[in-house]
Amino acid sequence: MMVPYGHVLILSGLLFLMGAGCALARRNLIMILIGVEIMLNASGIAFVGASLKWGDLAGHVFVLFIMAVAASEVAVGLALIIHVRRRTGEINADKYNLMKG
Repeated sequence: MMVPYGHVLILSGLLFLMGAGCALARRNLIMILIGVEIMLNASGIAFVGASLKWGDLAGHVFVLFIMAVAASEVAVGLALIIHVRRRTGEINADKYNLMKG
């Protein structure tokens, strides 16, 4: 039994809003990173749902690219977070501007 496309879009939209809320409301850099990851996963769900609805594999290809971007974003983001943690002793987003100079 196939899940209706509207339900897939509703799930994707709710996940995207939850990720955006997490990324915007938190001051912890790791939680902001998790919120961005949730938003990327929500867009991947929407692409796979559209791909299954129209019988085209292009959505699956986009999801592979999204997964590659998410993996590289986590690697770079965690490296930056570790750098800030070593310089300031905390991972508060307000201290993140210390990397300018």
